[in-house]
Amino acid sequence: MIQAFDRLIHNILIAVDESENSRRAVSYVGKLLEGMPSFKVMLLHIINEPDEDYFADDGERKRWIAEKQETADRVLDEAMTMLVEEGFEPERIFPQVKVRYCPSIAECILHEAEATQSETIVVGRKGVSRKEEFLFGSVSNRIIHQAKDCTVWVVE
Repeated sequence: MIQAFDRLIHNILIAVDESENSRRAVSYVGKLLEGMPSFKVMLLHIINEPDEDYFADDGERKRWIAEKQETADRVLDEAMTMLVEEGFEPERIFPQVKVRYCPSIAECILHEAEATQSETIVVGRKGVSRKEEFLFGSVSNRIIHQAKDCTVWVVE
């Protein structure tokens, strides 16, 4: 887990998933900051675990989590490689997978940003339609409106 940093180090949390927009967000941070030593990056992948009733038994739940963990590991490895190629030292990159029930992915991202005292949250924009955004909401939109004491970068 990332701990609180001194004032000369800036915390950036990048929410990553398997989407192309997520890759663009990681690429943007890498190209913009070029591995500047005053930044530490948390790569956060959230596995949104369904309610217990979703699974027939605990074995099915464990298999489901293992599959999702495999995907998360691949996504985090790819994101870490991108940042290292742009000049970030591997010890300044903190890949994290959180397996938890999230009523809203945005809520979980904001919780992790607060817990790690991240000064910047970076998310890729999913590109949902207006109808989908009205019905289901938008992760990036919720983060923009609910984030406190930090900057939010939405990369399209």
